[in-house]
Amino acid sequence: MLEKLFSNKAHFGWCLYDWANSAFATVILAAVLPVYFASLVPARGADLFWSSQPVPATALWGYIVSFSMAMVAIVAPALGNLADRRGWRLRLLMISCLLGSLATCSLFFAGPGQYLLVAALFILGNIGFAAGNIFYNAYLPDLASGREADRLSARGFALGYIGGGLMLLIVFLMIQQHAFLGLPDKETATRLGFLLTGAWWLGFALPAFVWLKDVRVTIGSTHTLRTPRDYLKTFADLRRYRDLSRFLIAFLLYNDGIQTIIAVSAIFAREELGLSTGTILGCFLMIQFVAMPGALLFSRLAGRFNTKYAVMVSLILFTMIAVYASIMSSALEFWILGFAVALVLGGSQALSRSLFSSLVPKQRSAEFFGFYAISSKFASILGPLTFALLIELTGSNRIAILALAVFFVAGIVLLIGVNVEQGRLRAESS
Repeated sequence: MLEKLFSNKAHFGWCLYDWANSAFATVILAAVLPVYFASLVPARGADLFWSSQPVPATALWGYIVSFSMAMVAIVAPALGNLADRRGWRLRLLMISCLLGSLATCSLFFAGPGQYLLVAALFILGNIGFAAGNIFYNAYLPDLASGREADRLSARGFALGYIGGGLMLLIVFLMIQQHAFLGLPDKETATRLGFLLTGAWWLGFALPAFVWLKDVRVTIGSTHTLRTPRDYLKTFADLRRYRDLSRFLIAFLLYNDGIQTIIAVSAIFAREELGLSTGTILGCFLMIQFVAMPGALLFSRLAGRFNTKYAVMVSLILFTMIAVYASIMSSALEFWILGFAVALVLGGSQALSRSLFSSLVPKQRSAEFFGFYAISSKFASILGPLTFALLIELTGSNRIAILALAVFFVAGIVLLIGVNVEQGRLRAESS
């Protein structure tokens, strides 16, 4: 039935991969694993070699997310370049998916006190998740363009929110009803949820591997990235695309705020607001199912006005959300915040992806989406790192969350200067 909503199997398979890997985003990256990880870290904090004082669970989680994203950012352009040059986009997507899903399944074996094992497996899983998105996103300009790209990108995110939400609902019910299911405790149910999440990711990704095809290699379309000089040459090439480069910097800044909100909201709610696991997971479930129509709503907004305008509206709302998050103090306010995030989250991400795809030369799409990944992953490095450092320096989670508003404002200022039509013409003429 879902396939009838899409014009062909390639479009459906592409969107279904979002359904598949969004289980990792909801259960592992956002809602369940951060809370489980915090429960494994000693109450006094973790003793680590680089710190003379025990590191709190919230700060340690920020460091772990930052490190995993740094690993992806370092190799992203080379991976994208390899996909374009050898025509390996599909096989690299498959390898990334396999790495991420197996690491996620392996979290089942991480029990009490093994927070370092959880950290190592999360890093591997997050590398597979983030690297896979390079090749997945690079398919967009080949599958659709213009208004259709906005719609396809939004549908991908919408399907992802449904899939991620369903997997989160399953894990939530397993944890809350563990006795009914014959499981000894919530910890066992949580670890079994990790196993199912990895299986969900790999299983639902299989249709994409069948229906998506590797793009034909254009001889001489891109050069090999092996040395620092090669990287510098590609960075110099980016300067030829002024509006593309400006958008990448804007995206790096505002995505800092978005990715940090996703990564730290669950652990913030647990440590700062004292909310129960049930309340946190319930709110994340609501976010998943509200975000789906939110993504489609912003797609319609982009169609009525333009994509850039719709993204800027979402960033203004995110700025207000960051300010509100710094002063909230109750479970009800956390639910209100979650509803607001849900409305703008999918739209901002889906339209950012389609806007970038319209500015990219098709013959170098995977390589340039590697730089999109750098921008995205540096956001996942700098945001959580800033959050963690501010907690250690000020002792306040609230000051750290308020600082995210700066990223949104800076992103808006830079985005104003992006000439989308000029950028599209430059990409088409390359």
